[in-house]
Amino acid sequence: MKKISDMKRLENILMKIDLRPTYQRIKVLEYLNKHMNRHHTVEMIYEALSKNIPTMSMTTIYNTLNAFLEKGLVSAVTITGTEIRYDFNTSSHHHFLCKKCGRIIDIDIKCPIAEKKQMHGHEVEEVHGYFKGLCKDCLKIERNKRIDDE
Repeated sequence: MKKISDMKRLENILMKIDLRPTYQRIKVLEYLNKHMNRHHTVEMIYEALSKNIPTMSMTTIYNTLNAFLEKGLVSAVTITGTEIRYDFNTSSHHHFLCKKCGRIIDIDIKCPIAEKKQMHGHEVEEVHGYFKGLCKDCLKIERNKRIDDE
């Protein structure tokens, strides 16, 4: 019974933003919702979904994510400079990129500029804050490696 209500909830989200709730759109949305703390590329989503839905194409995922972007359902994260990652969390927040493992992590910090909405007479519509370094998991591995080398 839970699956039916989850599917209905996802259908309602799509209908609320005037997108027809096709099977493919629902499955992409379900995947993004299930993996909300991750920031996936089109290729990552395709790889995950095509295992169970062999008829799912990369083009369908591109088109679905572009429709989600246009409607504000997801945001594009371009922190790496070489790829677009998609974030289902569209609230105002920053991102941290681990330079070792490539994981992108949501960072919730207060940003006075984001809250202002105006700066030097300009209207601020978007604020993107990116931090880069080593995540705590990679730091732990590095520390353990150093201890083992001693």
